[in-house]
Amino acid sequence: MTAPASAPTPGPVPKRLSFLTVPLLISLLYAAFSLLTLPFLGPRIQEMLPQIQAQLGLPTEVLPPALIPTVLWLSFALTSLEILLLYFTRRAVLEGRAWGRVSSLLIGVVSLLIFPLGTLLGLVMLVGAFDREVVAYTSR
Repeated sequence: MTAPASAPTPGPVPKRLSFLTVPLLISLLYAAFSLLTLPFLGPRIQEMLPQIQAQLGLPTEVLPPALIPTVLWLSFALTSLEILLLYFTRRAVLEGRAWGRVSSLLIGVVSLLIFPLGTLLGLVMLVGAFDREVVAYTSR
C-alpha cells in the first residue's frame, strides 16, 4: 500500500499575505461579536424601525411582535454563514489556494461599501490580493 500524495507546499509565505489574513481575521471577530449580541436585539428592533422609516420618508409601520424571532433567526443564519465564509477563506489563503484569493477579492470589494472600517479593510485586502508574491503564492 502506498501513502497518499500530499499537496505540494506553495513556497515561502509572502510578506503581504498578512494584508489578506489580518483583515479577514478582524472581519471574522467582528461578525462573531455581532452574532453574540443578536439575542439582545429584539426590543431594539421595535425602537429602530420607526426611526429608520421616518428618516427614509416611508409611512410608519409597526413590525408585528411575532416576526421579531423570524428576523433574529434569519440574522443568526446569515451571520453564521458569513463567519464560515470568512474562516474558510482565511484558511484557504494561508494554505495558498487560488479560490481563497478570489473569495478574499470578493469580500474586499463588498467590504468597501461598509464605511469607515470596512472600507479600510477592503482597501488593504485589495492591495494584498493584487500583490505579485501573493498571486504567485495562491496559484494552487
